[in-house]
Amino acid sequence: MNEEKVIVLKPKRQDFEEIYFNGNQGSLFFSQTTKGKTVTTIVVGLILMILFCFKDDLSKEKFGILYFVSFLFLLCAVYLSLSINKVSKWKKQVNRYLKSLEDSKIYELRFNDEIFNVNLNHQEELSKWEDFKYFESNNEFISLEGKFNYMFPRKSMSEKEYSLLKQVFKKNIKQ
Repeated sequence: MNEEKVIVLKPKRQDFEEIYFNGNQGSLFFSQTTKGKTVTTIVVGLILMILFCFKDDLSKEKFGILYFVSFLFLLCAVYLSLSINKVSKWKKQVNRYLKSLEDSKIYELRFNDEIFNVNLNHQEELSKWEDFKYFESNNEFISLEGKFNYMFPRKSMSEKEYSLLKQVFKKNIKQ
């Protein structure tokens, strides 16, 4: 297969959104990145509220617990806000990419035994197969990670093209 193969994708925003925002990935408080931090912050906040309700019953020696739990709550809130910021930036990048897909006239994949080229509206990204470290395929999409990261929904191409792409990735990417 030294000749160049071309797969023209028919991107629909909805197909990409189903994959990118699967589950709660787009949620600021309950995405995979923030869920644990949100729950921890809520639990520490509840403990702090309970301590505030019973602060009159605390002796002076045990009053340090209130300060310590307040510090923990502040620390949890800072970590949660950093994670929310990370998810927010990711969502903005994904939405910007999805907007570019809506406006796309050309979205094609070109490849042979040596190179893999993605052309989106005449903005080409050319890579050698050695530049890719990992790929994953399932019933919904194929993802490719390395110098550039890509995700190609199954719905954006024919079944024949999807299976061809999987075979080419298996052959050319050493995992």
